[in-house]
Amino acid sequence: MKKLFLSFVIVGLVAAACGDDNDDGDAIDFRGDPSGTTVRLVTHDSFSISDAVWEAFTAETGVTVELLSSGDAGEMVSQAILTKDAPVADVMFGIDNTFLQRGLDNDIFVPYESPNLDGVFDNLKLDDNNRVTPISFGDVCVNYWIDALPTGTAAPSTLEDLTDERFAGQFVVQSPETSSPGLAFLLATITGTDDWEQYWADLVANDVSVTAGWEDAYYGEFTAGGGERSIVVSYASSPPAEVIFADPPVDTAPTGVLLDSCFRQIEFAGVLAGTENAAGAAALIDFMLTNTYQEDVPLTMFVFPASQSATLPPEFVEHAEVAANPQIIDPAEIEANRDAWVDRWVEIVLS
Repeated sequence: MKKLFLSFVIVGLVAAACGDDNDDGDAIDFRGDPSGTTVRLVTHDSFSISDAVWEAFTAETGVTVELLSSGDAGEMVSQAILTKDAPVADVMFGIDNTFLQRGLDNDIFVPYESPNLDGVFDNLKLDDNNRVTPISFGDVCVNYWIDALPTGTAAPSTLEDLTDERFAGQFVVQSPETSSPGLAFLLATITGTDDWEQYWADLVANDVSVTAGWEDAYYGEFTAGGGERSIVVSYASSPPAEVIFADPPVDTAPTGVLLDSCFRQIEFAGVLAGTENAAGAAALIDFMLTNTYQEDVPLTMFVFPASQSATLPPEFVEHAEVAANPQIIDPAEIEANRDAWVDRWVEIVLS
């Protein structure tokens, strides 16, 4: 088995040590015995981990996990802000770098530095106060169905290729107003093209199609669902999923990935301020960085584990690629400009 040894070229901050105090200076006891308690974990709707993993956590710690679902990542963060004086959970998982700064600015987390944090790729650590802990990451990228590309046309190799007339009517994307991958792709074009506004105008002129969400695009207009468009915004981990779920079985992924188009999404867990089970919350975050949890992530959520020691499943080793130079924008810059960028996108694409 191969280990996940990857080199990232990401603009990030290396985490520094932090204490166990909240903003008011009151000590938080993360070191008590949580055995016999229940820890509440709020996540987005796409969250999935095997039951056997939770059973292993309970067997190891004596703590039971109660899962709470809260819409997509943006909805989850907004609800946590509204309820921060009386949080509905102890831990949040699924806040990513596109909404991270909003959560940090609103003080919904308390710092906690897991003893397992040293095993995480340094370039995934975007908060130097350890208010959040990196758990997984994935690259949102343009995918294409190899055999459905226009006859005699080579696969696109750059973002600019998608505006070429040879791919007219072939590309479907998700709206950044309503879709996490849609927002990630917009961010990729903002940092990955010379003039993102003109770029989107060129995509519109090339008959790009826009859907509300990923499923509508991938299993609607894209070839995978019988649609007529051969290019879609999806994930770098979509090719192994195509192999795993193929019926009849296939040995080679039918899709390819445009690695020039990728935006890296990093998902974090954090202890919510006001938790009444700090020790249980800490135990859960520690466990989420163990290989028991980390090695379950690829085939349940089709993203990559944050731990350097996690073993990837064979399907990921053989069929998944990780972008060597993914697009990434500082979370503070995203927070400062997200609404304006999306509003301008609406003017260009939907008006």
